[in-house]
Amino acid sequence: MPHLPTWRLRAAFARRLSDMYGTEVPAYTTLLEVAGRINDEVARRDPDAGRLGSIDRVTAERHGAIRVGTPAELRQAAQVFAALGMHPVGFYDLRDGDIGAVPVVSTAFRPTDPVELDRNPFRVFTSLLTTGDRRFFDPELEARLTTFLARRQLFPPELLLLAERAERDAGLDESDAERLLTLAVGAFTLAAEPVDRAWYAELERISAVAADIGGVTSTHINHLTPRVLDIDALYRRMGERGITMIDRIQGPPRWAGPDVLLRQTSFRALDEARTFREPDGRLTRGALRVRFGEVEARGIALTRAGRARYDALTAETDRRAAGRPAADRERTARALWERDFPRTEHQLAVEGLAFFAHRPVTDRPRDGRRPPADLAGLLTDGWLTAEPLVYEDFLPRSAAGIFHSNLTGDGTRDPLRDGTPFDAHRLAEALDRPVLDPFTLYAEQQDRALRGALTTLGADAALRVLDAPAVN
Repeated sequence: MPHLPTWRLRAAFARRLSDMYGTEVPAYTTLLEVAGRINDEVARRDPDAGRLGSIDRVTAERHGAIRVGTPAELRQAAQVFAALGMHPVGFYDLRDGDIGAVPVVSTAFRPTDPVELDRNPFRVFTSLLTTGDRRFFDPELEARLTTFLARRQLFPPELLLLAERAERDAGLDESDAERLLTLAVGAFTLAAEPVDRAWYAELERISAVAADIGGVTSTHINHLTPRVLDIDALYRRMGERGITMIDRIQGPPRWAGPDVLLRQTSFRALDEARTFREPDGRLTRGALRVRFGEVEARGIALTRAGRARYDALTAETDRRAAGRPAADRERTARALWERDFPRTEHQLAVEGLAFFAHRPVTDRPRDGRRPPADLAGLLTDGWLTAEPLVYEDFLPRSAAGIFHSNLTGDGTRDPLRDGTPFDAHRLAEALDRPVLDPFTLYAEQQDRALRGALTTLGADAALRVLDAPAVN
């Protein structure tokens, strides 16, 4: 029987999840249609449209988001994603933001090898409820929440066994693959089981995200996100279709310079019919708003120095645009970027602010000259070209902003109490797997390409470039 490798399992899972979500959230199908048309239009008019990924990759690209309540549930989710060749990358703390703080910490499960990313770059942003954080949950509520979460089972044992085998064997035969995919999609489908109205409402007063995690007996995909090549055009066209979008596009502004990091937006969460169990035991019908349709435009991955520049510009934009309309904020951000951010990819590369795969220019006339011994000289003099590395990860501020824009209320948080310490190391302990550092992944990819390029050039002097401190 044919063996389906890991990447085919991942691609099939992403397709099936998208089909399921489109059936349950029809506006998502509209989002896919509009994104697809815009991508085709951009590809026809712009010869550089595939600079950050082929049009086939961009069209197939998705990221999803799920939420779990306990470390045990997180470990099980990690096992399912490991079967699909997806590893935890990055640590995101959404509890402390000034925009819609929510009681979760997160990581993103995704492929890490560039070849695997090109085959299918499916990602799942996965959030863990921090039930011990006293800013949100007092000891009595934490105890009841822990008891509730301990009673439920998100992932059936058969799915976990198949996932372990798929991880070990780097794939499954067709029969087992079909069973794994069926069970995995089922685990992320919105359940029809009645919701305890009083319990859900109690958690919702703390945070709508807490209620969505701990107020129900299952998990589900909160959103699926296609990638689009012109997110501003998509934002306009979705509004023209009568679909209400959140108030702005999160992330860097639209400007005339390089696209970096991640821009994302969404349509607002929709009222979805649900069955509720009332305190007297009666079953009634009502609605919840928990699922929405997000869309993203990806840019170039920034180094730590580049990210520090981005964070500083964001903070300055916040200061200048406080209390002003979204359009004013966009104009303010654009003016700051045009003043303080490199306007070309070449500047980003020579200043060490972004990650690139360097390629040798083998047909360059040398005229007996030796290559320069520094990266800036190699790029400026045309010995190397720099192909940008696409940003494969997320921005905590943008995630929190979209979460907040789709919530039913602001919730409550006690700022006088200390939060529970949580970092990537503690999250790795909860996962029982290492949480990979995205900066390190990009730096390693950049370093491999640079070593290969310099070896091809035979640039002995230029090899001193590799002795310089790594840019990450």
